[in-house]
Amino acid sequence: MATDPAQLPSLPSLPPLPAFPADFLWGVSTSAHQIEGAAELRGRSVWDDFADEPGRIKDGSTAAVACDHYHRYPEDVALLADLGVDAYRFSVSWPRVASPGGLDFYDRLVDALCAAGVRPVPTLFHWDLPAGLDWLDRDTAARFAAYAEGVAARLGDRVGTWITLNEPAEHTLLGHALGVHAPGRRLLFDALPAAHHQLLAHGLAVRALRAAGADAVGIANSHGPTWPASDDPADRAAADLYDTLLNRLFAEPLLLGRYPEGFAELMPGDMAADLAVIAEPLDWYGVNYYAPTLVGAPEGTETESGGVALPAELPFSLRRIEGRPETDFGWPVAPEGLTELLTSFAARYGARLPPIMITENGCSYEGLADQDRIAYLDGHLRALHDALAAGVDVRGYFVWSLLDNFEWAEGYARRFGLVHVDYATQARTPKASYAWYRAALRAQRA
Repeated sequence: MATDPAQLPSLPSLPPLPAFPADFLWGVSTSAHQIEGAAELRGRSVWDDFADEPGRIKDGSTAAVACDHYHRYPEDVALLADLGVDAYRFSVSWPRVASPGGLDFYDRLVDALCAAGVRPVPTLFHWDLPAGLDWLDRDTAARFAAYAEGVAARLGDRVGTWITLNEPAEHTLLGHALGVHAPGRRLLFDALPAAHHQLLAHGLAVRALRAAGADAVGIANSHGPTWPASDDPADRAAADLYDTLLNRLFAEPLLLGRYPEGFAELMPGDMAADLAVIAEPLDWYGVNYYAPTLVGAPEGTETESGGVALPAELPFSLRRIEGRPETDFGWPVAPEGLTELLTSFAARYGARLPPIMITENGCSYEGLADQDRIAYLDGHLRALHDALAAGVDVRGYFVWSLLDNFEWAEGYARRFGLVHVDYATQARTPKASYAWYRAALRAQRA
């Protein structure tokens, strides 16, 4: 593990970041399926089944070994301690917990984090649903609540900050509507029950965590500004619909206790009773931010965005944002979109919006001298500070990700980590961005 600054590429000359509040929480994030490996020691997930289907993962890989974090977690916790973060957001694998002794690993991990002075922030669901379960089935929400209760009973004496779900919007859109993620369904708008059952699972899990004594419960929702392709009414209407689907549909049931107009009728169950559960009060609201989206009227042909093909029958099309640098994933770099998102959420939801945590923000770039990643993170932290200066209550920031990892349908072709992983040897090598983030945190505490 190379952590000596002399071994790292030189850092760019950037002005110091503005000062954040003294109690601001600094962290990094990962997820179980993407880094743990040790697949033989857990049950199968929908992602294992998905990866077994030819052509589903672009490089033909699986997460059977990934970063071997299951066996190498002491080395990774040492990286966290050396980095100087306050908190580590990881996810708990439901298929592992469902296996004999599965919670023992998380016991060891949480103990190691506490010993290193790093706050454990577990996410209970980051897309790796146990094989055989289905978010189209209402019963899965009840099963999730029971699972959350079991995890909290085991770890709750050392864990106070919890995340129920990660990005139910993407899991619904990519996994159930478009079929490019597990479980591989292409249901388009018939995927909406999967969204409702995830939100119901969230509310039931909040109740289970509260009963176990948790005092800081949130969710990690993905959000981003939606920009209309033009002022044409058709483009603006398409952008409004897209914004509703990706932002309001997953925020408003939680924050306002209702779905956007016209959507409750498309959901299964007793809406009044379900929404009362979904809207259980949160201690904080997690936002995963990567980029804005440019949306126009449907073009009558299949379109592509960020490597995802969108069918022609959708009532909108996604357009490229011109004149912006792009990450290796083809995502536009637009830090001001984070400021816009946060200030617009504060204006829209007012007192209903709890304090915000940025639970993911990061980018895919190659190389150890990852100057583009440093520029990306620096720009987004300045944009975040602008939101704070505008009065938005933001309490923390987590970089995605600590380690290069299995990037879902992309396989190992994308590298989001502050730490490079050689997948053949599992050697960890901190990148320039690791040294930059470490120096930035030290400067904040000086």
